[in-house]
Amino acid sequence: MLQAELVLPVTRASRYSAPMPDLTALTLDQLRPHIITAMLPHVPFDGWSDKAAAQAEAELRLTPGTARLAFPGGAFDLVSGWIAILDAAMAEALDTPDFRAMKVRAKITTAIRTRLALAAPHKEALRSASLVLARPENLLKASRLGWHAADSIWHAAGDSSTDFNHYSKRMLAGAVYGATLLYFLNDNSDGHADSWAFLDRRIADVMNIESLKARLRSDGHAPSLARFLGRLRYPQKG
Repeated sequence: MLQAELVLPVTRASRYSAPMPDLTALTLDQLRPHIITAMLPHVPFDGWSDKAAAQAEAELRLTPGTARLAFPGGAFDLVSGWIAILDAAMAEALDTPDFRAMKVRAKITTAIRTRLALAAPHKEALRSASLVLARPENLLKASRLGWHAADSIWHAAGDSSTDFNHYSKRMLAGAVYGATLLYFLNDNSDGHADSWAFLDRRIADVMNIESLKARLRSDGHAPSLARFLGRLRYPQKG
């Protein structure tokens, strides 16, 4: 386990935690992160709902209905907006010489761990967001968000591939992230230590894929990426 490499403290404050600007001068695009940030304490009680948005509007002294204008797609747009904030915060936290000096395995592990750690103070909001994304009408859009999350993880790691590896890397990262997220949501261990151990095991599975492919090819069989992804999502052990 690369414990010394994997611990990457977030030492820089996100730009969204800066002093509150004059919100009356902001565009809807600029208002979105402020509305979502103000909503987060209310989401555990009211979900990603109009009620939580209205409370955020009141706290920010915005005109009632501003959140609906900023997020016309309702709950899904609100969750998407929060994910965009997490993506930006992850990229900012990982923009350090120490992270850039890591090996690829440590970069991917650290990126996933950092992304989850950023959401950890709002775990109930994360759980509620997962329920929104799991609604039947949102499945296609949610899959695109999952792909974007995997892409942001690889982008932070400095990946610039454009061939088949571009897609296979993101499929694998998405499977690892999704499996770890499900584990994380139900993890009550101190400092989410069990989740980080689970993540380490899933990353180890991914690192074995090349040897798996080579062994299958030597036996005259084509490797099944779908089967491998299933193993990551529903591991038999650990």
